Amino acid sequence: MKAIILAGGLGTRLKPFTDVIPKPLLPLGEKSMLEIQIEHLKSFGFQDIYLALNYKADYIKSYLKDGSQFGVNLHYSLEKEPLGTCGPIKLLENDIQEPFLLMNGDILTKANFKEIYDFSCKFENSLLNIVTHIINRPFRFGNIISEGDMVKSIDEKPNMSFEILAGIYVLKPGIFNLIPEGKYFGIDELIIHMLKSKLEVTKYLLEDYWIDIGIVDDYNEAQKAYKDHFND
Repeated sequence: MKAIILAGGLGTRLKPFTDVIPKPLLPLGEKSMLEIQIEHLKSFGFQDIYLALNYKADYIKSYLKDGSQFGVNLHYSLEKEPLGTCGPIKLLENDIQEPFLLMNGDILTKANFKEIYDFSCKFENSLLNIVTHIINRPFRFGNIISEGDMVKSIDEKPNMSFEILAGIYVLKPGIFNLIPEGKYFGIDELIIHMLKSKLEVTKYLLEDYWIDIGIVDDYNEAQKAYKDHFND
């Protein structure tokens, strides 16, 4: 099985760490985020892993080399300019002729990638399966429950639940026909285009541990999560 990891972002929200080290190589415990992702993919049978690179690409390539130390084959795809979360896929059109997993290079998860892959392949008419995750966030204000002019109760700073894109997808080769060449194109744009065109988009709800490492607070939380969930 094949997978693509999007590892070309600038990591501006994690400065100053990313001034020196590209975000996917930031350390979590004794390993980098990319190493953890690669090893996790390998454990579920993904043998060919493509890294879509841009920022500090040479740094990443020299660090990870050909992937033999992980028991996988690492391939590198270099953007000449940023192409978003979906544009880099188009560069690999000639390399991938089977369903493949796509994931962001800044997430930490215990997801069962083989289960996600097999689930996605069940839907013959769907070119795209998105993985979603439920997050809970506290609301800043108290929520007033009233009838007419009478206050009945107050829910002080209630939690709000959102089902969000988890940055993991399974795509089939026909998807390449829907992605413009050499243009910045996000996965959200692809989803919107498919829905407007009445094309099937399926979803897999991820209930395993998951965190997006976008800001410094997330990075600090991920350090603790590594010790709790990944350091075995």
